[in-house]
Amino acid sequence: MTNDERRMTNDGPRIPFKPRPRQQEVLSYTGGKMGVSAVPGSGKTVTLSYLAAQLVASGVLEDDQEVLVVTLVNSAVDNFAGRVAGFVQRRGLLPHLGYRVRTLHGLAHDIVRERPALVGLADDFQIVDERAADQIRQEAVEAWLRSHPYAADDFLSCDLEERKRDWVRRVQWPDLVGDVACSFIRQAKDMQITPAELRDRLDQLTGQLPNPPTPFPAREGGVSLPPVGEGVSPFPLVEMGWAIYADYQRALTYRGAVDFDDLIRLALRALQLDPEFLQRLHHRWPFILEDEAQDSSRLQEEILKLLVGPDGNWVRVGDPNQAIYETFTTASPQFLRDFLEEAGVLRREMPNSGRSTRSIVNLANYLIDWTQATHPVGPVRDALTPPHVESAPPGDPQPNPPDDPSKVRIVAQKFSPGEELQAVADSLARWLPEHQDDTVAVLVPRNKRGFEVAGELKKRGLEYVELLRSTMSTREAAGALGNVVNYLADPSSPARLARVYRVWRRKDREDVDAKARLEIVARALRKCRQVEDFLWPRVDRDWLDGLELADEYPDVREQLVAFRELARRWQRAILLPIDQLILTLAQDLFDDPADLAVAHKLAVVLRRASESHPDWRLPELTQELAVIARNERRFLGLSGDDTGFDPARYKGKAVVATVHKAKGLEWDRVYLMSVNNYNFPAGLPHDSFISEKWFVRDSLNLEAEALAQLRALSEDANYEEGEATQVARLDYAAERLRLLYVGITRARKELIITWNSGKRGDQQPAVSFIALQTFWEEMVDQ
Repeated sequence: MTNDERRMTNDGPRIPFKPRPRQQEVLSYTGGKMGVSAVPGSGKTVTLSYLAAQLVASGVLEDDQEVLVVTLVNSAVDNFAGRVAGFVQRRGLLPHLGYRVRTLHGLAHDIVRERPALVGLADDFQIVDERAADQIRQEAVEAWLRSHPYAADDFLSCDLEERKRDWVRRVQWPDLVGDVACSFIRQAKDMQITPAELRDRLDQLTGQLPNPPTPFPAREGGVSLPPVGEGVSPFPLVEMGWAIYADYQRALTYRGAVDFDDLIRLALRALQLDPEFLQRLHHRWPFILEDEAQDSSRLQEEILKLLVGPDGNWVRVGDPNQAIYETFTTASPQFLRDFLEEAGVLRREMPNSGRSTRSIVNLANYLIDWTQATHPVGPVRDALTPPHVESAPPGDPQPNPPDDPSKVRIVAQKFSPGEELQAVADSLARWLPEHQDDTVAVLVPRNKRGFEVAGELKKRGLEYVELLRSTMSTREAAGALGNVVNYLADPSSPARLARVYRVWRRKDREDVDAKARLEIVARALRKCRQVEDFLWPRVDRDWLDGLELADEYPDVREQLVAFRELARRWQRAILLPIDQLILTLAQDLFDDPADLAVAHKLAVVLRRASESHPDWRLPELTQELAVIARNERRFLGLSGDDTGFDPARYKGKAVVATVHKAKGLEWDRVYLMSVNNYNFPAGLPHDSFISEKWFVRDSLNLEAEALAQLRALSEDANYEEGEATQVARLDYAAERLRLLYVGITRARKELIITWNSGKRGDQQPAVSFIALQTFWEEMVDQ
């Protein structure tokens, strides 16, 4: 959140909004098409909110009309609505009238809900959330894997020995198939291709109807044979994608449901099918204001273009340099760039930002210049483009912080991952006590690294807040409950009983002596051959009576008696529904309100899972908890995606966040970690890429290859294996440059950038890191 935006509250502005000259150029808009390039910290959201209020107050709207504001995430909806309401009230008008703020999914829901029959849906159709969609898709993936046990062999590296191949098939390949399926289904829906249409195209290509072709050639002894005759698909990844896609859609149809991607696809279809319906919506929303337009997808652009009409009013605001979601979605900054170049589009820029010091601004601008002129890979040079960031003009109510070049440090030292972690934690330990009125963030490229940072800060007793895929409290609560449920699924296991004891006494880990005693008792429990002799002893057969530890540690017996009573209580509770069981366990395990809140949400999630899978018992539900604890699946309800986050509320605490989650936010001091050629590759031959799995032959990116096969089939184009992998490398390198730019521009006063050599010690500093370091050394020496 920028300083401009913090001046606004949901009840209205505390300080009157005073537009800068370049903001005023945007606010002079009265109609037509306008594209606005807005740099980080330029106040684009508050400007767009003011423009919406200005249009509402201008009298150009009829009673049944609204200004439609479309933004990226749910938290932005609330922020927009609050700001517009404040501006409208200042003009003496009633808030919440004359405008509507929606995400793209919210807008699509409005459209489809108004005419569900138009797109073949019942009036009571349901929308499955992301987590439920993930589960349905995973079931389709698992079904495909069972019916194609050796499909991986066509893509495994020939260097793998058979034992390693078998391990990859069981452990690594299923996850990769899941990732490919997710991207494939999303892309197919973005292209508006149904499973039936895709099957028809595949059948036409192979000339085999009605039986589908064999996606993978036959095998003898696990070795692929060359294709013989008809029946071998030239697009095996499309065959795989189609099979999973078809199963996934059948499952949705059975539930009378659609997913979020369906919602957008069907909204566009509704607008295309009924011109009168489209005309009514065009009248209802005569002005459309689009925020974060750099993250627009093809379907979003087509929907808004139809709603606007050929001569309508459309304002698109965004920053192509902050387009950092291409890897996860079908979004592309090219849509905004093309719009800005269209004839008849009024182009405006908002280059002024009062967020950062001059030194940090210079660093961000140099990254743009270096990328355009000097980046070693030519096709990546358009990843970042002007406008440059300019300081706030004189007299601006949000002036840039005083400049201090010594507060920018690009640390050239080669760290191992552990050494980098220690260096950042040491720095925070020195800095935090003297800066309790300042904000600070540690930004990491991936959630896993963020978990490590949070763990180190917790170990040191430093106050921190997580802005990651889930919080440590979520992971720990899910893990604790999962261990207990796992034991209840097999109550005769001494190993599981010992693990539950560790969970119950987990606070003992904070004291050296107590931790040592904890481990001794846990090892003793593991050696208990008959668990019932401890939990349900006979008069003449009580395991505790023979426990020698009771003499050395007098309080151990008392603890174990209390633990026995708890374990008995938990065993009796297994007759309860799963949500009630979780809440019962939570009352015994947790006393912190935050942990109890997490347990409540976990109980709701597991109740839904149990309702969706009546055949699931404790082992399956335990696995679901384990999935949440390991963050393999997003835990809806505990994510920060749908709630606003204001760094100003956490002064004196370190915020740990991914750079993706940090977009739109700012801190006084920022640590930008792990800027090596794995996390920020340049597209050079020696770079490694996360989407190119070590076990796949020829370094293929199977997600990219599957989507390329899909496009080739759809467009009747040629497909050459490996070309899509090379293109994906360049696209990823460009996106990671923009991610680095976003990370730099989160800092207001101080910026520290570090790199590490990776877990195998073979990573190098990113090429962009070296460029920034060289530039900064020259700047300091001048």
